[in-house]
Amino acid sequence: MTPKSAVLFARSKKLHVNGVSHNIRFFSPYPFVTKSAKGKYLVDVDSNKYVDFWMGHWSLILGHAAKQVLAKTKEQLGRGWMYGTVNKNTVELSEKIQSVVPVAEKIRYASTGTEATMYAVRLARAVTKKKIIAKIDGGWHGYTTDLLKTVNWPFTQTESAGLTDEEHIISIPYNNLEESIEILKSVKNDLAGVIIEPILGGAGCIPATKDYLVGIQEFVKKKNGLFMLDEIVTGFRFRNGCLYNTMGLDPDIVTLGKIVGGGFPIGVICGRDEIMDHANTQSHQRKNRAYIGGGTFSANPMTMIAGAATLDILKNARTYSKIKKLGDTTRKKITKAFDGQVIVTGKDSLFMTHFVKNEITEINNAQDVAKCDSTRLQRFHFEMMVEDGIFFLPGKLGAFSDAHSEADVKTLVDAAERFSENK
Repeated sequence: MTPKSAVLFARSKKLHVNGVSHNIRFFSPYPFVTKSAKGKYLVDVDSNKYVDFWMGHWSLILGHAAKQVLAKTKEQLGRGWMYGTVNKNTVELSEKIQSVVPVAEKIRYASTGTEATMYAVRLARAVTKKKIIAKIDGGWHGYTTDLLKTVNWPFTQTESAGLTDEEHIISIPYNNLEESIEILKSVKNDLAGVIIEPILGGAGCIPATKDYLVGIQEFVKKKNGLFMLDEIVTGFRFRNGCLYNTMGLDPDIVTLGKIVGGGFPIGVICGRDEIMDHANTQSHQRKNRAYIGGGTFSANPMTMIAGAATLDILKNARTYSKIKKLGDTTRKKITKAFDGQVIVTGKDSLFMTHFVKNEITEINNAQDVAKCDSTRLQRFHFEMMVEDGIFFLPGKLGAFSDAHSEADVKTLVDAAERFSENK
């Protein structure tokens, strides 16, 4: 099916490490090479067409090349695509974010989620004058050296050579409040902050319980550390705003990305005025300030206008109600199709299928996911790619967009029933 992709990827391997520029984009024997994308479809260089559930690392909630976003970005191209100066588009996007994200009293932009979480950690240490940052077992916050720890099972092994600050990062178990608090207590008075995804994304699409998040928040604030939420996946995914507003949480810093860039590169650090002011080079000397945000392409006019166009559409709750229904139906019907063989995790438009083994009966954290049959999940995803023209990045969660429909749910469920019968 993919001879042209095979040839192109052979060329790519001569130029790029392992043929890719993001580790997870490689899958064996080789990934197909995309030629174009529109709506819910990816088209590869061999003209194979796939219904896409990867959706640009889950950033394309409106689908590929959404009309309204495309129109705005075309207009901006005519005015220029890189200024390197302050631009009106940044002000307008920030006003839209601030209107629905209460913690965003002040905002700084970067070009990736990795940068946003890196800056959040630096800011927490600058504000508190403490060093220890706690994260979650299985939590993924990008490739930042500060947080590249306990991402993949087994969590006792280092994630990479070249890391220099691992002794200042501790890790706590997701959705286990009692054990997490005991670990946090061991830090004594050097806890700068905790960073948590309200839904564990890359580690299995697992929602945190409200009690867990509230309990961690209470402990951290009592210790005068900062409570940081990584909402790069969840921000504007379920509602016009963040997930934390619905959970009785009061974070000090929230990081955003993906959806708020409208499909263009973005990372966002949002925080309370008194916290973000530590980045103010006019009022703080070097020894007291946190250098955060920035980069040549930060807050560039193309990203800002694409993000603003996307958020304008999302003010209408129709998109959220539609994709929630698609996700809810999918989780229910895939669970039924596999008749006890799987647990389907997720929330609203996000979902992930876990083939259970090792007597796993529920999935609450990344350790539970690690005990499931990931090889079988990849086979399921590969079969759908070949037999049904459905694309998941093998082994990863799926995301519905406004471009999907109920017909796509049926295709997924039919594929699940066939795979269940044949395997």
